[in-house]
Amino acid sequence: MIDPPSNIQKMHPISSRQHLLFDADDTLWENNIYFDQAFADFVAFLNHEHLATAEIQAVMDELQIANRATHGYGARSFARSLRGTFQHIAGVPDDDPDLETVERMGLRILDQQFEIMDGVLATIDALRPHHDLMMVTKGHLEEQQLKVERSGIEQHFDSVVIVDEKDEHIYRSIVDSLDLDPRLTWMIGNSPRSDINPAIRAGINAIYIPHPRTWHLEVEEVEETHDPAAILLHLSRFSDLTALFVPGGRESSPAQSERTG
Repeated sequence: MIDPPSNIQKMHPISSRQHLLFDADDTLWENNIYFDQAFADFVAFLNHEHLATAEIQAVMDELQIANRATHGYGARSFARSLRGTFQHIAGVPDDDPDLETVERMGLRILDQQFEIMDGVLATIDALRPHHDLMMVTKGHLEEQQLKVERSGIEQHFDSVVIVDEKDEHIYRSIVDSLDLDPRLTWMIGNSPRSDINPAIRAGINAIYIPHPRTWHLEVEEVEETHDPAAILLHLSRFSDLTALFVPGGRESSPAQSERTG
């Protein structure tokens, strides 16, 4: 469980032009639900007599952590981990036909008709006239490019940045390469590990919008910023961004903005 900051204040709309960096997976569109479904199908196919789902997940986690160093993120890496998990647990040889079956369970995510999150389109349209909007997403380059294209919302952003990993160095590099003012720059996303904590450490503002199905390997405690000039906010919904960044935007929702720093 991630505890919210203790200092809660109601933010007034920010009228000056800001640089808003948006995570994509599980912030702009649904993503992890498809991986969860593929894993559930995998567990059902494995049909192990003794291992519980949590034990199978633990094996899968080890392989995913090992694979991401070489193969990164995305459906192809996930499919490779499904295959390795099945082989490890079932003890089958490399040419067992079931390995191809479980690998396809992961690869089918590539063809998934994913959906834009509630409130995203209207909110982006409201923000665009007032601020610079950039999409910052991590994962396999080809897979992420395909997602961006299929989303149909690429034209709403001034730029799209796809990286292998999101860390403090990457955020500093983005700020430097795009010549952004850190005090006017915000990273907005659902992942504490990739969106919020490294952005805070890089000295930019951050807005955490939780997603109930965030990948568990992306979940960690949200750090508090120790920079008095930096802002960390927790919002309940993507559409709450309108109240913060659009002059004359609607009043803040009952789940008010939470601020530290």
